[in-house]
Amino acid sequence: MNPVDDRIGEEALPSRTRAVRITRRTVLAGLGGMALAGGATAAYGVGIEPMRLSVTRYAITPKGHWPAGLKLRIVALADIHACEPWMSAARIAGIVETANALGGDLTVLLGDYVTGQNFVTRYVEAAEWAPELGRLRAPLGTCAILGNHDWWEDRSAQARGAGPTIAGQALTRAGIRVLDNEAIRLEKDGRAFWLAGLGDQLALLPGAKRHGHARIGVDDLDKTLAAVPQGAPTVLLAHEPDIFPQVPAHVALTLSGHTHGGQVRLFGYSPVVPSRYANRYAYGHVREQADLVVSGGLGNSIAPVRFGVPPEIVVVDLSSEAIA
Repeated sequence: MNPVDDRIGEEALPSRTRAVRITRRTVLAGLGGMALAGGATAAYGVGIEPMRLSVTRYAITPKGHWPAGLKLRIVALADIHACEPWMSAARIAGIVETANALGGDLTVLLGDYVTGQNFVTRYVEAAEWAPELGRLRAPLGTCAILGNHDWWEDRSAQARGAGPTIAGQALTRAGIRVLDNEAIRLEKDGRAFWLAGLGDQLALLPGAKRHGHARIGVDDLDKTLAAVPQGAPTVLLAHEPDIFPQVPAHVALTLSGHTHGGQVRLFGYSPVVPSRYANRYAYGHVREQADLVVSGGLGNSIAPVRFGVPPEIVVVDLSSEAIA
């Protein structure tokens, strides 16, 4: 049978039994395609997605107590990690402008304003990023907590084993209320609720005074909630979500950052998450004894890579009734 007949005979076979001829050219073409795809993916993860900005919205009827008729919109910014070229003062200004346009009743900052990586062209100092955040506007104001990098990168605070921190002082000068294991009463439409801010759970790095401890927090959940009247509607700000199993069920909502959604997230799974609970609290809305929302954050930590979890501003609408 001549070569033409060979091809005709092969085409007559069912496709599942047809022979596949693998050649050196086929292998090289496949490897080349994989390399191009990998290069394109890497370029996107480093050069494109980290520079995006999305708005993620949650409409939540809290499992914990929430007053009838009180509708509250919270705009949350987390993990800014100011540095160039990834998070310049100009980019922060743009994020602030977007946040102000979202119609929030209250704006909250969830910590980590200071960068946590070395892949930078310039470190953006607190004197630059704090005034930009000071331009945030909401009827009930802007409140903040600190994150682990706000402590870790502050050598003076680490040496003292206590605050104040440079980041905290800069926020205060910018007119932002920094909550440190305390709660404040706020009111909307004649209905009161409490906003509580937890100290950072990983604040202090190992040192001579802390030998044998990996990291020590300055958090005190009992003290933070002590000022809240029994049964009062409460929103808790906690940089790391790992505290959530200890949060009482009467707390309507806990807002956290820290994880960045793993910075790489595929099909709802993050390979690496800076949490003892791994993917349990990696990202998004979690409902257990109460409600938790973990922001994917805005900046980068360790490495300037994001894939499947673009920088985001979080908007949470709270109501005792289902929100359409």
